[in-house]
Amino acid sequence: MLKDSTLLQLRLVKILPHIVDSLLLASGVALAVLTQTNPLVQHWLLAKLLLLLLYIVSGSIALKYGQNKTQRVMAMVLAVSAVSAIVLIARNRYLIFS
Repeated sequence: MLKDSTLLQLRLVKILPHIVDSLLLASGVALAVLTQTNPLVQHWLLAKLLLLLLYIVSGSIALKYGQNKTQRVMAMVLAVSAVSAIVLIARNRYLIFS
């Protein structure tokens, strides 16, 4: 995206992020259902699901909907930050700010 690569025009590159995001979201919901964990009670799970939604939205802005490079870079930084926070919460199962 930053180099204006022609690879962004490939059909697979346009479809694959939607598949990955759908699988990630489905696995998060499945985690809650299979473990009978209520995200409203287990705040770490709620945070992970909300961060996943933030990742999906900011990733979409970074790759497709950003109107200029500045918006796209800021969205990319936000997406990477969201993934980092998801990993941190997954490893520790607690919220730093709780």
